[in-house]
Amino acid sequence: MPSDAAAVMERMRAACLAGVALVSDRQPERLRVDNHAGTLPSIWLHNQAPTTGWIIVSIGTRDWCKLAYQFGHELGHVLCNSWQSDAKPRNPCQWVEEALVEAFSLRGLQLLADAWEHVPPFRNDAAFAGSIRDYREKMVVDYRAALKEQDDTASLRTWFKEHEASLHVDGGVKAAKGAVSTMLDLLQSDATMIADLGALNRWPGRSGIPLQDYLNLWEKSCAELKAPGRLPVRLRKLLA
Repeated sequence: MPSDAAAVMERMRAACLAGVALVSDRQPERLRVDNHAGTLPSIWLHNQAPTTGWIIVSIGTRDWCKLAYQFGHELGHVLCNSWQSDAKPRNPCQWVEEALVEAFSLRGLQLLADAWEHVPPFRNDAAFAGSIRDYREKMVVDYRAALKEQDDTASLRTWFKEHEASLHVDGGVKAAKGAVSTMLDLLQSDATMIADLGALNRWPGRSGIPLQDYLNLWEKSCAELKAPGRLPVRLRKLLA
C-alpha cells in the first residue's frame, strides 16, 4: 500500500537526518517519490515543479530494505543540492558525491534498524530490524572489500591514485565503490560533518572541476553557510 511505503520512507528520512543540521539555501520545499519498476533509482531533473525534489525508486511489493536504501541514497543527492534541473552529474569529481551519499544511506539504514526494532512502523514487526541489518551488512562488507581489493593495507589515497584516471570518465557509484567504506567511517565517527553535504555544488561547474578546486570551493561554501567545514578538510588530508 502507498501508505505503508510512505511510512518506511518517513522512517528512513528521519534516520538519515538524525542529528544533521540542514544548512543549504537550495533545498526543495517538498519531495515527490515515484516507483518506476525496471528503471534505475535516480533524481529526476525536471522543470515541472521547480521547488519539488523528485526521487525515482525501483522496488517490488513490500521490499522495504531496498526502498529504504534507494530512498536514502537519493535523499543524499537532494541534501547535496543535486535535485534541480541543472544538476546533471559531471566528472571528474562526481565520484565524491556518489560515495558520500551511498555512505549517507548506509548510516541511515543502521539507525533505521535500531528504531524499527524498538518502535516498528507495522504491528508485530520488530524482528524485521534484523533483515535491515543483514541487508546493510552485505553492502558494507562488499564496499570494504572493494577498498582492499589490491592490498589489505590500502587507504583512500592509494585507491584514488590507482583509479583516478577512470574516475575522470566514470563517476558513478559503482566506480566509486572503493571510497564508500572510508566515507561511511567518517560520517559515523562524526555525524555533525553530514551538514557539510548541504554546502556542495553551490558554485558554477559543480563537480565538473578539478578535485583541488572542488574541495576549495566546498570549504568556501561551508564557511558561507556556517557549516562545520570539517568534511572537505578531512577528505583533502585523506587524498593528499
